[in-house]
Amino acid sequence: MPRMETVQVTAPDLARRAALERSGQRLLLVAGGFALLFGAVAAKLTAATILFPLAPSKAETAPLIPADPGLATPDSSPTIADLHQPRATITDRNGQILAISLPMAALYANPREMIDPVDAARRIKAVLPRLDEALAIARLQSGKQFVYLEREITPSEELAINALGIPGIYFEPSEKRRYPLGRVAAQTLGGVDVDSHGVAGVEREFDKRLATDPRPLRLSIDVRVQAVMRDELEKSKEEFKAIGACGIVMDVNTGEVLAMVSLPDYDANQFGETPPDDRFNRAITGMYEPGSTFKLQTAAMALDFGTAHIWDEFDAAHNIRIGRFTITDYKGKHRMLYLPEVLAYSSNLGAAHIALGVGEQKQRLWLGAMGMFKPIPIELPEAGRPLYPPVSNWKEAATMTIGFGHGIAISPLHVVRATAAVANGGYVIQPTILARDPGDPIPERRIMTPATSDVIRKLMRLVVTDGYGKKADVEGYFVGGKTGTAEKVGAHGYRKHANVSAFMSVFPMNAPRYAVYFMLDDPQGNKETGGYSTAGQVSAPGAGRVIARIAPMLGLFPDTEHEAQIQAQLDIPLEPARGSGEPTGTGSPLLAAAMAETAAAPAAPPRHPLQALRHEAALIVSTRQADAATR
Repeated sequence: MPRMETVQVTAPDLARRAALERSGQRLLLVAGGFALLFGAVAAKLTAATILFPLAPSKAETAPLIPADPGLATPDSSPTIADLHQPRATITDRNGQILAISLPMAALYANPREMIDPVDAARRIKAVLPRLDEALAIARLQSGKQFVYLEREITPSEELAINALGIPGIYFEPSEKRRYPLGRVAAQTLGGVDVDSHGVAGVEREFDKRLATDPRPLRLSIDVRVQAVMRDELEKSKEEFKAIGACGIVMDVNTGEVLAMVSLPDYDANQFGETPPDDRFNRAITGMYEPGSTFKLQTAAMALDFGTAHIWDEFDAAHNIRIGRFTITDYKGKHRMLYLPEVLAYSSNLGAAHIALGVGEQKQRLWLGAMGMFKPIPIELPEAGRPLYPPVSNWKEAATMTIGFGHGIAISPLHVVRATAAVANGGYVIQPTILARDPGDPIPERRIMTPATSDVIRKLMRLVVTDGYGKKADVEGYFVGGKTGTAEKVGAHGYRKHANVSAFMSVFPMNAPRYAVYFMLDDPQGNKETGGYSTAGQVSAPGAGRVIARIAPMLGLFPDTEHEAQIQAQLDIPLEPARGSGEPTGTGSPLLAAAMAETAAAPAAPPRHPLQALRHEAALIVSTRQADAATR
């Protein structure tokens, strides 16, 4: 039989039990509320971060995004990808990549978050063998909030280091500039620093453009032409034991530079470790006396100003003495020379007399208009400033020596630009390292009459067919040019047997397209040249080889079918008869413009009647214009 017990519960016990039951119910309600709240938060976070992530607001990203309207339209919000815009690619005129930025990462740390700096450095060293472990430990123990450990690590290295799980280790997006073609156009391209900021060449000149505009920057350089020029310069440099070399190919009608080579050069990927002499760009930074290539300018100014004609004769039989100096001819003819002979036989005496006929004031006017007194206007920061005598010292002696390319120092690109002007119909064109698109305006200014340019083209062709430039001739291309051999200046005047030997050429002379400049610095003659290191022996052959190789690449092929007819059009006699019909001195546009400027300006009264007789209006103009350019 079950036993029955009777339990008596008091009123206070019942009240306590009821209170406990009410508390449990309340706790259950609170727990349910918290569960709903945390569930809502979790759902919101899932939607915001995984299902429907939101782009950062403009206010949040504006300080991190370069201020360039090309990155985003006014109605669009920047994305995460916009926070690190890689540096734009640089290509040649045909799209060949010359410079490109590869994605990298920078490894940095917050030492204050480090647990064991020594262990952290050891573990990172295992992934990055190039890491300086001692330096890394010192930085991690510095107590700073930010230190770099390695500036350039690959994506795979970033993943491996991240897998180590070391507290205080972070990464930031970075890039590494690479130059796939190594030495090609190294001085022209320049380089960047560790933060990918341009420090030389195109990289420096267009630093902002490359950093903010993702479109490739297209240069005028043609890597095929560049490679040919470098190859031929290197061969000649080694053959004649020159200390340096320089070569330029430029379109005479657009000013586009298709090749710019300076030797010695370097691998553009090792810019920071390259000695200054290898980074030196002889094409635009080097200033050299142009030598006899300048005689083209002397002849052109004389013909255009009307101070000389092609049938005029000049004394090349007697040396010219100026104080303790004497002007002579190399392998002179020792007789009177017609103007075409002065260029063909590169007579210093003849050029000096032609320059005297032009006069110092018109000579300065011409050279100033040619841009010989200013750095060459090309998009490269290394363009150097020419060296020339001040107006106060530009007297008779300077006029004569400058007439045959001494006493003034300019860059090779100055020579190329001036030669293009006398060959392309008389237009001075601004050279450029950027590719021009069809229809782009070409900055140009007429400096001489077409008739003068036509005569100079024939004289340039004569130098190659009958003068010292014969070794530059290429069948079917009607090459014209001028040799230039200038003695180098040393601490105590000119150095004997130390030359800068250059050949300045244009082809084809019947329809000029390209200028080719080929220069060797301090070449040494050999058995094949008879011991001579003159331009006709060492530089003209190299220029001819360059023309023969690059012309087909540029779509020009030899015209042998009409060779006789074309050559007949270019022929000019070495000894022209007086009044042979060549139109020269028909009214220089340069002098006409200068005279118009003078007419518009108030003239100062002469201090003495004889002074007015000594100065013609044109000479007054030229003095004003040249002095202004000199200042």
